[in-house]
Amino acid sequence: MKKGLFFIVLLSTLSHGQAFRSFSNEFLNLGVDAAAFGMGKAVIASSGDVNSIYWNPAGLTKVDDIQGALMHAEYFQGIGKYDYAAFAKPINDVSTFAVAFIRFGVDDILNTTELIDSQGNINYDNISLFSAADYAFNVAYARRLPVQGLDLGVNTKIVHRKIGDFASSWGFGIDASLQFQTETEWQFGVMVRDITTTFNAWTIDQEEFDKIQNAIPGENQEAPETLELTKPKVQFGVAKSFAASRDFNILAEIDLNMRFSETNDIISSSALSIDPGAGLQFDYLKMAYLRVGVNNFQYFTDFDGDRTTSVEPNFGVGFRYKGIQLDYALANIGAASGTLYSNIFSIKIDISYFR
Repeated sequence: MKKGLFFIVLLSTLSHGQAFRSFSNEFLNLGVDAAAFGMGKAVIASSGDVNSIYWNPAGLTKVDDIQGALMHAEYFQGIGKYDYAAFAKPINDVSTFAVAFIRFGVDDILNTTELIDSQGNINYDNISLFSAADYAFNVAYARRLPVQGLDLGVNTKIVHRKIGDFASSWGFGIDASLQFQTETEWQFGVMVRDITTTFNAWTIDQEEFDKIQNAIPGENQEAPETLELTKPKVQFGVAKSFAASRDFNILAEIDLNMRFSETNDIISSSALSIDPGAGLQFDYLKMAYLRVGVNNFQYFTDFDGDRTTSVEPNFGVGFRYKGIQLDYALANIGAASGTLYSNIFSIKIDISYFR
């Protein structure tokens, strides 16, 4: 039942799209790496491993040898499966190459478009299953610039989205980023997502669309737009790392996530909306990690006109032994979207420890 309702929402969203969207390819905004989720996704300035291909490609310059990463998470109480894999390798002393694959999908959705025939008879044998899935393949390049402490990163992405046999799309986009680190351990980062605007070109199966055109009375009456353009987004971060004692270290970061449209973000106008995020990481000898973070500051106006504000706390732990790091995050706690929480697991392997 839940998956059937989810399918209807997907179709409704697709049918009411505009060519230039403020919200498109949103699965690419979920994030990767349990360590980053534990910090409330506030890692734009401090990211410096294989997962930088997503957060800030400029951080890939800190990868000294081959690194790989895997992540699995579940959303909507397990209905949505989110998986990610990445690989990074230095090219030389000043540049690094990385690739990543992302899939977010809802599988085994009931297709009831032929449940009732033209005479009104119900035939459960006509029910079939399908998947609604989003895919992204990323290729990134990072390079140290002549200015000491300044790094540049570029990420290209190919996006494929598929809703069973009903519709599918292909898209392409580019992200660009910078990171700067001072001698006093201050770190700054900026990430511009969809800097060229990311497009998705949809193909609609007209025969299949005709079957569900009137699934919601008064809705889905016209074929949806076949071209989406995703607006650029900017993320800016400031981080500071320091030693609390001989064995304990602290990393703190604050990020600002900016969209060029009006949203429910706590800071919002018709031209720009800003959602802040903050995270803290405590580590013991770079072996055991404890993380806390907050993000997704949103405001809502109820039917009485009263404004309420919500925020999502996050919590995470991690353990590293030689070149293997395991991380867990409990994220989206009390999310306004209705998802009570998400369990996120990830693993990172650094080959340099095994040479």
